[in-house]
Amino acid sequence: MGYIDKIRRTGRDANPFFTMMGIDVGEYGDGQAHLTMEVRPDMLNGAGWLQGGVYVALADEAIALALYTLLAGNEDIATIDEHTSFMKGVNAGMIAATGRVIRKGRRVAFAEGEVRSAEDGTLLSRTSASFAVIAR
Repeated sequence: MGYIDKIRRTGRDANPFFTMMGIDVGEYGDGQAHLTMEVRPDMLNGAGWLQGGVYVALADEAIALALYTLLAGNEDIATIDEHTSFMKGVNAGMIAATGRVIRKGRRVAFAEGEVRSAEDGTLLSRTSASFAVIAR
């Protein structure tokens, strides 16, 4: 059973990281995906802001889920490169990540993601990534 089938069947439980972080799966398909997550106190850094790696991880998961919606049954992916720009910090509330595939080729895929405040839509970070497309 593929990853998308597991997501459809069990939601967040298909991905142990989703379960640990409290990530909820929203809509996904046609090269796009939407995830949400509550910012918890144990996710904050020493300065009291959401730790930057959490932004990156949430965007990466949304991007990967978006890409999985376009993969053939015999394809997997591995991140080649990822770059995130941070626009604004948060320390509480709900955040939402969207992932979108820009181009999927036979060997490489390009995608982007954004993390925003789920309450008011404020842009918090923007990520661009490239993935190897691996035939099994």
